[in-house]
Amino acid sequence: MLISNTDLKKIYHGAYFFKEREDGYLQAFQYGEEQMKYFAGAFEMWAERCDASTAKTIELKTSATKISFDYKIIWKSSEDTFELWADGLANQIFYIKDLEETGTITFNIEGSGLRRIMIYLPVDATVLIKNFEIDADYEPVSRGTKVLWLGDSITQGYGPLRSAHTYVSNANRVLGYDIINQGIGGYIYDKKSLLPMDGYKPEKIIVALGTNQYGTESMTDIEEYYETLINLYGDTPVLCITPLWRGDNMEGVPTLIKFCERVKEIASRYPNVKIVDGFKMVPHLPEYFLDNLHPNTLGTEVYASNLIKEIEKLGF
Repeated sequence: MLISNTDLKKIYHGAYFFKEREDGYLQAFQYGEEQMKYFAGAFEMWAERCDASTAKTIELKTSATKISFDYKIIWKSSEDTFELWADGLANQIFYIKDLEETGTITFNIEGSGLRRIMIYLPVDATVLIKNFEIDADYEPVSRGTKVLWLGDSITQGYGPLRSAHTYVSNANRVLGYDIINQGIGGYIYDKKSLLPMDGYKPEKIIVALGTNQYGTESMTDIEEYYETLINLYGDTPVLCITPLWRGDNMEGVPTLIKFCERVKEIASRYPNVKIVDGFKMVPHLPEYFLDNLHPNTLGTEVYASNLIKEIEKLGF
């Protein structure tokens, strides 16, 4: 059964809006047009990454044994994965490094009976898809609380080199949020990207920023960021995750610790903001990191597990 792009949108999660290109490919975006215009004029790295397929999934319930679609990769950085999970277990993985820029992916699904299927799209590449086919009937899967997740490359998903194993993906398999992930590689506390998203109102917001600017002497950008965020979203519950430990510059760790304490002080000024200490999320050992900065698959699993515990403890 061939699914139209109109129906595909109903099982495609993590997008703020979609565009269908002239060649029939469907592209999903997590930022609004004005936000992307800002990135285009501000910094090439942000512009490249702001329309990546970050944390986007296709989710459905079906007894199908085969799902396929045509894909086109129009930009890529790190070469992570397309993955299909069935009832919470990885079923089949395709690595971008082994794929052409344009082609067809076919997932052969193990087992039988009705299963919950999640297809994870690459987080550090921009992927378009069309001609989505499935060999059985299906039904859409609903998600829970609407959560806007803001962050840098760690939140976007660089590090594990597995799209289903970013800390956001690991955590959200348990939390079941309906997320839009606006993590973007190289990002900082920058109020200029906090623009209204017409028709979208998150029920919760998670902010995980700061590792790219901990050496700053002034905290004005952080203060203005939270002031802008609160003005834009009012009393919406916000979770501030301070930067993780990083071992790529051990001499800078005291400065990083001081920066984290200052971020905590700023965030604590607002009654709707709760704080998670990032230094307690991942062990301070290189075994848990790809490069002593970005958590690897082990690090993201531990990060997600500890974050879930903090969310439960804080009642967020």
